[in-house]
Amino acid sequence: MDTGLTTIDEKDIKKHLATAQSLVTKLILMEAASNKSKTEIAGTKRRFVQTVSSSGTRSTREVEFIKTLAAINAEDNLLSPIQHGILFKTRRALAVALAVADEYAKQTGLDALRTKNASSALEGDEAERYRGLLEASSYVSAFTASAYLHQMVEASGEPANDVGEPEFNFDTPQDALKTFVGGLDAEADQSADDTVLQSRIRAFADQALEELLARKSRFAGLGSFEETHLRLDSDGFELNGFDVAPGKKTKPLVMTFKKPNEIIGNHIAKYQAMKLSKMLMAYDFDRQLNPFVDLGGFLFTFIGDGAPGTGKTILIQMIAGLINDYCQMAGYGFTYENFGVDQISSYQGKSGQNCKQFITNVLNTRTIGFGTVDDIDQVAAKRSDDRASAGQQEVTAVLMESFAGATTVVRGNCSFGMFSNYPENVDDALRQRAGARWLVDGPQTRDDYIDIFVLLAGKNHDIPLGDHDLFDAQVIERAVSAAYEGHSKPQEEGLLKVYEKFFKENKFKNMADVGTYLHLIKKAEPRFTGRAIKNITDAIKMRAMDIELPDEWFEKPENFCHKAYDDKKEMIAELRGPFTLAMVMQEINRYADSEFRYTDKSDNAAVAEIIRRERQREKAVDRISQMKDDGTWGA
Repeated sequence: MDTGLTTIDEKDIKKHLATAQSLVTKLILMEAASNKSKTEIAGTKRRFVQTVSSSGTRSTREVEFIKTLAAINAEDNLLSPIQHGILFKTRRALAVALAVADEYAKQTGLDALRTKNASSALEGDEAERYRGLLEASSYVSAFTASAYLHQMVEASGEPANDVGEPEFNFDTPQDALKTFVGGLDAEADQSADDTVLQSRIRAFADQALEELLARKSRFAGLGSFEETHLRLDSDGFELNGFDVAPGKKTKPLVMTFKKPNEIIGNHIAKYQAMKLSKMLMAYDFDRQLNPFVDLGGFLFTFIGDGAPGTGKTILIQMIAGLINDYCQMAGYGFTYENFGVDQISSYQGKSGQNCKQFITNVLNTRTIGFGTVDDIDQVAAKRSDDRASAGQQEVTAVLMESFAGATTVVRGNCSFGMFSNYPENVDDALRQRAGARWLVDGPQTRDDYIDIFVLLAGKNHDIPLGDHDLFDAQVIERAVSAAYEGHSKPQEEGLLKVYEKFFKENKFKNMADVGTYLHLIKKAEPRFTGRAIKNITDAIKMRAMDIELPDEWFEKPENFCHKAYDDKKEMIAELRGPFTLAMVMQEINRYADSEFRYTDKSDNAAVAEIIRRERQREKAVDRISQMKDDGTWGA
């Protein structure tokens, strides 16, 4: 279901093809005079810059976008496939922009005013309203054309950082698009080859969007367009008001999904993953908010850690599979993206751009989103690590700002999971931005190992099972209850010492006792900060919301997903219960155990490295002594 969806019809676009073709073929543009000389520097596409300013004067420029593209490869009379693609997408962007401007005119009454003005000139308030709506329509057309190229042109290679600033004329939609084409022409003229052309065209579209968004407040009458959701199915182009996500055409998700019964062990992680999948489906597209965000307990970020081979990848496949199935039932769009090491670039700034685009795509408020950062210890670096690449440091900064920055808004339509075999190598501040910690430790008990072997062995045998209740240990409610109960006492040695010291002198009966216990943990582990307390309280609220949304709610969309926001919130609130001190102790120990575990692993790795160096030093001393005895030391 797409709330407020307007489909752009092909016949509305075809009406404007002739105009769009004329704009990319030849137009005359009035613009501010440039300081650049018309004479090229020999062997380059660059021009001399005059030292005397000519700002304030205006001149005409003849723009022939097709010829400019053809001139990039002067020895070939035909456009290359990439050049032709840019030309076609630009013409398409202009036609779509004019069609959207027509749609805006119908919504706001601009078309009626235009008809009335054609018969007799408007006066007074009508004239002012007409002028304001016409400028707003021009703004919408420029924004649409920029967003289309932003979504349709995929740049590669070094990102362009010297594109010119767009200079828009908002008198009419056609004037706005003329100046847009003029800017594209200038960037094409500065392109030495097709790779640079793609980069500059995409960068200009991005720059144009930034300029337009900065000017949005100057235009009256844009409020109705803010809530508009437009889609062009043939191109996969979407326009959600003045949001520009997603940044690329939507592709069908291709993944091997796993069912919960295919995961052995990892009971708490599996249980919370199943809850998260249902939580996301409570998101309301009209209100753009999830009742779980209002009521507490929504999981925006989490980190899963465990040794290699314990089931992190299969857990990702399970979550994505559950969400995908629910979205297909409800008719919602589903966005899944993984950010990996292949998106770390050697170009300065490109890694940060890739990561920001990943975040933007998953945050798209018109879809249900799930984003993962697998092997985050390789993708993001500690800020203190001088051996890390600049790209890894950029990714760390973007993730920190996006997960818990000053402008982070949690709406409840998406969640981000970070996974690592070595979470102690992740920057402390980034790791603490994970609202929940999932220990992915795989099968643990004898029953777990029997279950996993039988599951993976299949049925092509007649070997008897033996004395065992198959999969009885995997019954989720009982397994989770036992797993939570195991955190009533700490599992890490360092935290256990704090726990024993606390209970020698205190009870655990009120809020003051809770604060005392937390303070003792802080004294033992300095990284146990205020953010850690927030994560613990969020986990406690989630335990209070430790409700199993009934499966029948997700059998048909009208049972729950398509209900109004207030109805969803009321249905969920009826299932909520209070949290207890036992829950509080378990969640404190779960979170604090993870911090002590990371510290111990980090310390053990450092100790192992010191021991290795000392052994090397002793070997070197022995070898030097031997060489001196043999008389070869000074040779």
